[in-house]
Amino acid sequence: MTEKACKKCNRIVEGDVCPICGDSSLSEEWRGYVIIIDPETSQIAEKMGVETSGRYALRAK
Repeated sequence: MTEKACKKCNRIVEGDVCPICGDSSLSEEWRGYVIIIDPETSQIAEKMGVETSGRYALRAK
């Protein structure tokens, strides 16, 4: 199974539905990869609007 990125929250998922936002609009075309471990203190997480730790794409088409 290929990894897909949620178009709404950029979370990288392996299923058909994003576990974070519940959206099923996923894309196989995404760029960049960031792992957020502690979103409360991460400046990147703040800029991306991420509140949950996990794997995220920087850009999903």
